[in-house]
Amino acid sequence: MKIDSKGRVLYFAEKPKGDDLKAMEVDTTVLGLSPEDAKKAPYIASMGVYVFKKDILLKLLRWRYPTANDFGSEIIPASAKECNVKAYLFDGYWEDIGTIRSFYEANLALTAQPPKFSFYDAAKPIYTSPRYLPPTKVDSCKIVQSIVSHGCFLRECSVEHCIVGIRSRIENNVELKDTVMLGADYYETDAERAALLAQGKVPIGIGENSKIRNCIIDKNARIGKNVVLTNSENVEEADRSADGFYIRSGITVIFKNSTIKDGTVI
Repeated sequence: MKIDSKGRVLYFAEKPKGDDLKAMEVDTTVLGLSPEDAKKAPYIASMGVYVFKKDILLKLLRWRYPTANDFGSEIIPASAKECNVKAYLFDGYWEDIGTIRSFYEANLALTAQPPKFSFYDAAKPIYTSPRYLPPTKVDSCKIVQSIVSHGCFLRECSVEHCIVGIRSRIENNVELKDTVMLGADYYETDAERAALLAQGKVPIGIGENSKIRNCIIDKNARIGKNVVLTNSENVEEADRSADGFYIRSGITVIFKNSTIKDGTVI
């Protein structure tokens, strides 16, 4: 976007390129940048967060632009031409997670030391929905540069540079690296898990002896024993919906509620 000295939005465009992008250059010293840094970063980007007066919003949606479907590409650019649209200049942490790659990298960046964004700043607490889960149980594991959520079971496994979500189960001799594992919405009882294994089926979590790299594992995924998810052939794009996964930008994404059978190699 392009703003004036008082913060009013003069022009707004969704992902402009070429000359359109060049026209959006502004003096970013207003953000506190030094003149040298301002030359390197002459643009102000939208975070996609919009605040309206209720009556104005209803007017725009009902009467001015009733066929519009998107704020960023339709309503905001049009409104900037005839309404007083202002930008709030935010210089804190923000990441665009609109792609698989950016979502993956933003999550794993939280494991860095120090991270770009900290959940542990007492002056800026993060509030989340309480789930009343017990602490995670760790049995003879190696955990390096990772974040492990509540209510997990980790047994004699290796976890390196990973995010491990709530209620995750990682069994013996699993190697998990550079992976975002979102966890599970519910627990299976020991009896339920034993029954599934007896039937040759796969319980929720990651089965023993599996090797996993560069993955996003969505919730309630069932990954069997002796599975290898490393994308060893460096495939960039693949659609295998029938098999419960796809690959985007070289990252293997395991679908929610999907099952990866014992011995699968991807």
